[in-house]
Amino acid sequence: MGYTAKEIIQRRKTLWERDKDELKDRAYRDAAAEYMTRNEALRQEIKDNPEHLIEMVFVIVDKDKRTVPFFLNEVQLKIIGEINRSIERYNSGEIPAVKILLLKGRQQGATSVITAYQLARAITNMNFEGFTAADEDSNTNAIFENKAKYTYNKLPPLLKPTEKYNNRKQLLFEKLHSSWEIKTAGSQMGRSRTINFFHGSECAFWRHPISSIQAGLGEALTKDSIQILESTANGYNEFKDLWDSGKWVNLFFQWWQSSEYRRGFMNDEAKAEFENMLLHGVEWIHERCRWLLDEGLDLEQVHWYYIKWDNYLNKDLIKQEYPCTDLEAFLSSGKCIFDQEVIVRRIAYLKKEQESSVKQGHMVFEWDDPETKNRILCGVKDDKNTVAFEPNPSGYIKVYEEPKPYHHYVIGGDTKGDGSDKFALTVIENSSGKRVATLHGDMSPDYYAHQAFCLGKWYNDALMAIEVNFDIYPVEELKRLNYPKQYLRKTYDKIRNEFMQRYGWKTDSNTRPMIIDKEIVMIRDHIELFTDIDMLKECLTFVYDKNMRPDAESGKHDDLLFSDMIAEAARDQQKRQPDDEPEEKTLIQKHKDKIAKNKSLGRKRGRLM
Repeated sequence: MGYTAKEIIQRRKTLWERDKDELKDRAYRDAAAEYMTRNEALRQEIKDNPEHLIEMVFVIVDKDKRTVPFFLNEVQLKIIGEINRSIERYNSGEIPAVKILLLKGRQQGATSVITAYQLARAITNMNFEGFTAADEDSNTNAIFENKAKYTYNKLPPLLKPTEKYNNRKQLLFEKLHSSWEIKTAGSQMGRSRTINFFHGSECAFWRHPISSIQAGLGEALTKDSIQILESTANGYNEFKDLWDSGKWVNLFFQWWQSSEYRRGFMNDEAKAEFENMLLHGVEWIHERCRWLLDEGLDLEQVHWYYIKWDNYLNKDLIKQEYPCTDLEAFLSSGKCIFDQEVIVRRIAYLKKEQESSVKQGHMVFEWDDPETKNRILCGVKDDKNTVAFEPNPSGYIKVYEEPKPYHHYVIGGDTKGDGSDKFALTVIENSSGKRVATLHGDMSPDYYAHQAFCLGKWYNDALMAIEVNFDIYPVEELKRLNYPKQYLRKTYDKIRNEFMQRYGWKTDSNTRPMIIDKEIVMIRDHIELFTDIDMLKECLTFVYDKNMRPDAESGKHDDLLFSDMIAEAARDQQKRQPDDEPEEKTLIQKHKDKIAKNKSLGRKRGRLM
């Protein structure tokens, strides 16, 4: 019975841990290569799992400039694991292509392992063509010389295929008709090629747009090709757009997933001093370190992070170079008008807390007369309330807290406007200020108005403040349907020479700075009141433009942000404290209580349209 690849790897690890001797390791690799040439089963195992060849016989230069065995670290193992999973999913027809986005911190070994994996495939497979595109010439040279050519030259002679080229940034194996090549990213690269594996290195920093380079590759990629784009973040650019697209497998590795990122203490006194500083410190870094401890990191990991931060001249670089969340990695440092730190932490908290608690759906109702559509059946005079929230995974509404009896609510609305904007609503419980529901999506104006009407009725006749800058239809439709409580603003009528009251919110040169400033304070001081992750993500891309005017970054949106700010600004026109429960409940409240009771008993209510 022969040895498996994993057994050979484990033996190599044992010997290296014992001896740390490069010459002995070379002798072991030669022996492993000789054994592989005689064992067909082992060769097939390596062909099926090229990563095994890396750990069996590859070497690499480590961070201390020593030649050491190429044993995969924690992050590298996860990268290989995702490549294998994606290949299985593609082969089973679950996904149309193997496409992986890798958002990384510094020095986690991503480029090294992807390059080694391509090299292992090139020397174990016929007709394999791997291709890497780097961000600039110096990195192209470094990857070729240090991560590919050096590793290849150190292979046991028995494993080196017959070469046609070992230069020009290319390794070309004539008899295998396989190759690996690297170039600096450009729109014309990849022409007239047939590429099985494409690796884009530091693609967020390419001088040419990612989209133009993908278009340049054109038909070069085989239908079963593996595509990996990896990079540290570089603000909200095309790489971030791909990250948000949902069309790629997203991989993000926090810096602490690299086990070597830890730093001990010289003595117990130094450890106690560091702990005391974290306990009483008031700077950003102290708050961040306390949060990391709360997330489960140990003191030596946090100490490493603190020292790394302390050594930067530009302290904000720590967020990009060693991000703690994917959102933090993409932040455009210094441009965002809101407190990025509290937003990122709030989003991280909400992602864990809201896994199953958020209700998504839409409002359903019945018309008094489906032909005229003059009235929605929703109140006492109809002797029937047909307005209800219906769960639906495709619905535009997210409910974080259902209406409470006798509580008062405010709804702010941002209409679609121009371009790719969407309709949005935000519901605030007025006594606490908590955001309890949102609506967001691309829909028709009448659907938006009717959903707003029903959402407002459901939330106890909420005060409705919808913006009228671009579209007055929703406000007029609410007026036609006799919605009971719309926001009133004062306008000056030049003909009548007097102030008039008009329905709807108007964002202008006076109100816009006011609502933005108010939101800055709310987010800074009361982030616990914000519940919608998409709205908070919009905050991260709401920045000062070149004229120092706060606005959404190019290609980004602020629909939910403005609906939130409008709702917050309108709160003064609504009661704050909940009403006392009356002795005689209204018919509407009795109906709501009956529905709540039925739900608690597990009864199903029919769909209302």
